[in-house]
Amino acid sequence: MRNAKNCILIADDEKEIRDILSLLLSSEGYEVIVTANGSEAVNRASEEVDLYILDVNMPEMSGFVAGSEIRKKYDSPIIFLTAYSSESDKVMGFSVGADDYIVKPFSNMELLMRTKAILRRRVVSAPSAPVPSSSSQLAIQDLILDLDQQTILRGSEPIVLTYTEFKILELLASNRKKIFSLDHIYNTVWKEEAVSDSAIMVHIKNLRKKLGDDSRNPKYIKTAWGRGYYVD
Repeated sequence: MRNAKNCILIADDEKEIRDILSLLLSSEGYEVIVTANGSEAVNRASEEVDLYILDVNMPEMSGFVAGSEIRKKYDSPIIFLTAYSSESDKVMGFSVGADDYIVKPFSNMELLMRTKAILRRRVVSAPSAPVPSSSSQLAIQDLILDLDQQTILRGSEPIVLTYTEFKILELLASNRKKIFSLDHIYNTVWKEEAVSDSAIMVHIKNLRKKLGDDSRNPKYIKTAWGRGYYVD
């Protein structure tokens, strides 16, 4: 049976950081799994983990590679920790499915607030009571979004999206023809002010790739040049 506590997996090759994060998160009531490298993180990944906090620069397997491997099986959010703050590094992180990106050194309060925000979004998005199937599903062309199950079908074929990718698509599909700027999407999905356009742009790129959407002539996610994105 699933533990009532949120479970967080930490992967960092620095023992001091592992110990600090473990103590910090445990004191907030989270169940914590601690690993020392990317390989261990992949091996300990499971449906029981609600959030992964992965250092980028680790021996044996980097956080980016570990995150990519975890994403093949599980869609729980991923936060990357890194000493690198360049735009290209952030783009790389979001490309493999990151939900957030925190640059070292960071304050414990910052990490805790971001952790709570991500887990809170998952709880808020879960339905509190059964709703009629007609209101729990959205159609985009030949795609069916099931808001209860957070799944997408094209005919009988499931399309696997990360949590954040699904929430972006749900936002656009729930507001047909409304153009959302990058800042508006970030603010609505992340529940905070946008710090970089690259996060949304990479998620849109990943979404289009998974949906088989041609960015030059998109079928599902349209581009309003200079303004943002929308769904017809």
